Amino acid sequence: MRFPVAIELGTDTTAFGIVVPDLPGCFSAGDTLDEAMMAAEEAAAAWIDSALDAGDAVPAPSSLETIRQHADFEGWTFGVITLDPALLDDAVERVNITLPRRVLKRLDALARAAGESRSGYIAHLTLEEPRRVA
Repeated sequence: MRFPVAIELGTDTTAFGIVVPDLPGCFSAGDTLDEAMMAAEEAAAAWIDSALDAGDAVPAPSSLETIRQHADFEGWTFGVITLDPALLDDAVERVNITLPRRVLKRLDALARAAGESRSGYIAHLTLEEPRRVA
């Protein structure tokens, strides 16, 4: 899924700024254009994740031309970020995993202490864990 972005060019003393107009309040910055674009992808993914958690709809991406013609972005540069469409998939899927018994006991104890089911606890940990890039 591709979202258009508006890019405010940086200088020697200011960062590049990026706005994702289709996702209200979603923006990022970076010292380089590459850093700003990567940060915009992360910000958009976090925006979508939060919207889905809140039960809100995710807007469909506008065309790049529509964003380019928006008066608020006169003089800006434009581009697109690409997000994995799986971000929008909240369908429940049953999985079978294999864990050592001692790990499973620890997992169940942690889930109970958190007041969650085993599956809920695993999902919670996965969604709350900071995203790591290899």
